[in-house]
Amino acid sequence: MSHALLDIFRNAEVIPVIRTRSIQTAATAVAWLREAGIRIFEITMTVPEATSLIRALSRDPALIVGAGTVPDAATAEACLDAGAKFIVAPWVDPSLSEACRDAGAVLMLGAVTPTEVRAALAAGADAVKIFPASSFGGPGHVKALASVFPGVALCPTGGVDPGNFDAYLDAGAAFVGMGGALVDEKRILAGDKDAIQAAARAVLGQTAA
Repeated sequence: MSHALLDIFRNAEVIPVIRTRSIQTAATAVAWLREAGIRIFEITMTVPEATSLIRALSRDPALIVGAGTVPDAATAEACLDAGAKFIVAPWVDPSLSEACRDAGAVLMLGAVTPTEVRAALAAGADAVKIFPASSFGGPGHVKALASVFPGVALCPTGGVDPGNFDAYLDAGAAFVGMGGALVDEKRILAGDKDAIQAAARAVLGQTAA
């Protein structure tokens, strides 16, 4: 049975992948994207003090916060304890499944080939992160995977941007993960809020006010 959160992810279509070199920059990215109307965020474990940020953001019931680039079960448990509703790893790691199942959280494991997608599903994944999507055929590769895995929630990440994310959805992706334009660290550090929110409006199908 499909996890209930997957329907929310499908409706949202895009999950921002927050990967920055400081917790302050990550928090700014989330705040700006939230103002633009985004409510789902993946905070990667490469962000310093990522678990603290997940804990702070998870206090807001309007947000759905998850953890990305989760390296092991202990880290997954710490993130779930902090309030993460989904756990993402860019590889197949069966050790993450039990903690996610016990917490009622979504588990998204990474894969590229059909064999890896099967391994991810066998390891307990509720959705499969296709990463790095742009390096392995882009939307055409996702379309090929979707044809042999009907009903599997595929989430291409890596090289997905406002200009091509529709192509990924048309190819059969359930939703996409997007860093790049949504979490452009140089623009965030420069205070270019307008550029970040313009990218968010583009993926939300909005026009500038």
